[in-house]
Amino acid sequence: MTGGEVRLAARAGTLTRPTAGLAPGFVQGNVVILPNALADDFASFCRLNPKPCPVIGVTEPGVPNVPELGNDIDLRTDLPRYRVWRDGKLAEEVTDVTHLWREDLVGFVLGCSFTFENALTAAGIPLKHLAAGKNIAMYRTNIACEAAGPFAGPLVVSMRPLSPGDARRAIEITARFPSAHGAPVHVGDPERIGISNLATPDYGDPVEITPSEIPVFWACGITPQAALASARIPLAITHAPGCMLVTDLSGGSV
Repeated sequence: MTGGEVRLAARAGTLTRPTAGLAPGFVQGNVVILPNALADDFASFCRLNPKPCPVIGVTEPGVPNVPELGNDIDLRTDLPRYRVWRDGKLAEEVTDVTHLWREDLVGFVLGCSFTFENALTAAGIPLKHLAAGKNIAMYRTNIACEAAGPFAGPLVVSMRPLSPGDARRAIEITARFPSAHGAPVHVGDPERIGISNLATPDYGDPVEITPSEIPVFWACGITPQAALASARIPLAITHAPGCMLVTDLSGGSV
């Protein structure tokens, strides 16, 4: 599938699952939509926390399109699933947010680690969540993000279990993708970053780790959702975990 084909499937309601492994070679993005009155504060939050929040696109107020990422992108319809936040609490998950769109809403698209997974698999590095057809495992850490305005909260990470040799190669490969979270933020003992049990991720699906593997953690674009909960703004919209916007950009362009 191409990025456009993934978006059309989401728009038609025939794709409602996570986008990991879909449209290899195309840039994927996390999405945060919030009122324009808070856009500057959120942009500051992203600048202060570039590892989890690498901005690759921003809309004009009231405009759901992101032409720099794809000519026909519509942030109201083109994600498989959305989360709707009200007063900092998750209110519902839906497959279309057209009915919620307002003239004061601004959309941010943030780089996603799914973008570099094609480079990892091309290098012969196996990714268990792809092989199992699962969403990636994501965890809240004890690492605090830099606050901006009402936005604050913990760093969220995604985890991929790898052999020590593959972990070294993965660090080198992903460092070339700074707009897709770049190199890992932690390798090894999860308790050092506040994760007590890898079998119970805060988001996504658990994945088995064998004694010969080590957990490798990358900054994750779910981080802003923790910050939205802290900010308690009346309305915000995000992607559901793993359900990304797939763009028309090639994976090597970020």
